[in-house]
Amino acid sequence: MEQQSPATLQEAIVYYANQANCIDYLARKRWPNGVICPTCGSAKVSFLEKHLRWQCSSHHTKRQFSVKVGTIFEDSPIGLDKWLTAMWLITNAKNGISSWEIHRAIGVSQKTAWFMLHRIRTAHRSKGGNKLSGQIEADETYVGGKARNMHRAKRARVITGTGGKDKTAVMGILQRGGKVRTKVVDNTKKKTLQAEIRNHVLAGSAIFTDALNSYEGLNEFQHEVVDHAVEYVRGEVHTNGMENFWSLLKRTLGGTYVSVEPFHLFRYLDEQAFRYNNRTGMTDWDRFDLAVSQIVGKRLMYRDLTGKTGEQQQPANAF
Repeated sequence: MEQQSPATLQEAIVYYANQANCIDYLARKRWPNGVICPTCGSAKVSFLEKHLRWQCSSHHTKRQFSVKVGTIFEDSPIGLDKWLTAMWLITNAKNGISSWEIHRAIGVSQKTAWFMLHRIRTAHRSKGGNKLSGQIEADETYVGGKARNMHRAKRARVITGTGGKDKTAVMGILQRGGKVRTKVVDNTKKKTLQAEIRNHVLAGSAIFTDALNSYEGLNEFQHEVVDHAVEYVRGEVHTNGMENFWSLLKRTLGGTYVSVEPFHLFRYLDEQAFRYNNRTGMTDWDRFDLAVSQIVGKRLMYRDLTGKTGEQQQPANAF
């Protein structure tokens, strides 16, 4: 009889405190048709219970492998019980969870917790998919520190202009009744924003935007504009869905994470979009299980995370 899935955080902590349960769960998620060697693809493997890993019957390098190999957990000395607890926490926390909270909750250093959370965010990244269609909202915003919250010396150093000059531009596209997609963009000029819309929205769809001049010329779409200087809603013409998402995002960044470097921002967008897109019709277990199903092939090295190899730039397909 298959073990019943944990429904709450308490049940998850108790269940995944057993190493065997962690390995069994991850092995079934990763290899639903039976464990295979990640190096050669052979199904002729045997489990070495003493070492909690498998060994391939074929003779080659890396014959022995654990369930962590090729996942966001690879080469991590942190136990799966702590990894899965951290995944449950961040995946189901509406406003996110900070590295300091993870540090206190599972007993790892704050620096380790910060690295763990960024690795988990890579599992939140969607694979894109088909073009969006139907009624679409497109909007842009700027993310950055508020001048009134800065020390006078920092404000003089950081704030060199008005508006979004010293902030990071972010674009969002929302299919009403469907998914939201977000991306850090270089600027909010017409060429940049319209290229993203054409790449990700099916021609002929109804597009709703604000009155920013960059959206002028979307002639292959049913384009309607709402001028926020005059009104926020005109029948079905509004961008309230995207505005709601920006509100959730900025509440998370300002209230939970406090300080986010621009070159890490796309991962926080992935995290927020994952929770937003899976907020209805799913239990905490469902969201956690979905996140775990996306851990393979997304390894993140610490040297990449800290910017020493240039990985901090947003991947081209991250939208």
